[in-house]
Formats: sequence, C-alpha cells, structure tokens
Amino acid sequence: MPPAQGDRPDTKTSKTLHNGIEVLELLARNPHGLTVSEVAEGVGVHRTVAHRLIRTLEEHRLCTRDPSKRVTLGPGLVSLAEAVEVDLRTVAGPVLMELAETQGATAHLVVPEGEAEARALMVVEPRGAHAHIAFRAGRVDPMDQGSAGLALLSAMPPREREREEVTQARSRGYAITHGEVTHAVSGVSAPVVGRQGKPVAAVGVSVLELKDPEAIGVAVAEAARRLAVLLPQA
Repeated sequence: MPPAQGDRPDTKTSKTLHNGIEVLELLARNPHGLTVSEVAEGVGVHRTVAHRLIRTLEEHRLCTRDPSKRVTLGPGLVSLAEAVEVDLRTVAGPVLMELAETQGATAHLVVPEGEAEARALMVVEPRGAHAHIAFRAGRVDPMDQGSAGLALLSAMPPREREREEVTQARSRGYAITHGEVTHAVSGVSAPVVGRQGKPVAAVGVSVLELKDPEAIGVAVAEAARRLAVLLPQA
C-alpha cells in the first residue's frame, strides 16, 4: 500500500533519496524479496521510477535481484552497518563478559536481521564454568524461535497469531525457551530497547540446566537495561 500523504517528504528534503530509503525499508520488511511492480506499489511510485531506484541501489550493492527477478537487500548494507555493529560490540563486550561470569553460562548478543530472522552478533563463554554451551557468532535463526528472537519480538508491537511465550516475555521483561534452537539447551533473553522504542538487540544466556529461571531472567533483563543506557545512538 502506498505511504500516507503525511509520510511524504517535505520540500526541504530530497524526494529521490526519501524514496530510495523507503525501498530499502520495504525490502527489509519482505526478506523473501519483491518484484519491481510490488516495490513500486509499496513505495507509491510509478514502475519506471521504481526500476530506476532499484538500478541505483544495485550499483551500490544495497539491493540485488535473484534469477526470478525478485529484489532483495544486498551485501553492501553489511559494510554500512559494520561501524554501528563495531560500536555495539565494543559497548556490549564488558556487559556480556560480566553476565557470562556471574551466571556461569554462555552469554550472547543477538540482533534483528530483517523482520523474520535474528543473528548472533557476539558470543562470550564463561571462563570458570566446568561445562557450558559453545556456538559461533554469525549464526542466523528464525526470530520466532529461541529466547533471543522471542525477546526481540516482545519489544515490538504484537503480531497476529503471536506465540504465548512472546506475550509472557512482554509482561515479565525476558523470554525463556527450552530446546528450540539447540536440542536440550535452555535460553533466557531480554530485549535491548533503543531510544526510539525499538529493539536494537537481545542479551541472553544459554544453559544446559535452568535451575532458577526467575533469577537468571532478572539478571539478563538488568544486563539488557545497562546496555541500553550505554548506547548513545540506540
């Protein structure tokens, strides 16, 4: 559906740049891609204009077209996001390290990847624990599975047919899951909410045995709140 008239750029802004940004935002909401006609309809421009916008974004590797001509976000966005993620890693490092050591569990920082997926940006393992979970940063999972994804969803407006666990997480401030992403592993995560009220990331821990869910949940939620305060640009 075309954007409302009130969402149009004013005379002091670049309409072309505005439309290009709207294309990127539209593609972020549709991770499986859109046709040029669907992009045109979604942004509210003529198909010819949409085609020119897409061609320009393609030149900068900000979007790409698959063999079936569907348009998706491109790899060039990764380099643009790199500086932001470096800052996020720098600020989150000490918070995750403290969380991992105090809980004796693997701590992780997960960021939203579009509207349907979540990516592990950082993983910190406890140094003194006899046994702990190990997994690599960069792992991508569906946002509706695992405590980190559910924590991110809990900081967003409710969705149709939302899982009960997301509703519970929204109420208590953290999400708990058992064996959803990795067999026999429990996760507890809380959202890091930016100043615009949107989730920037999720902080959490992965454990083999969840002895005191509430105590871990409170600790994780507190770590998420601390990180939110430390992010001046969030």
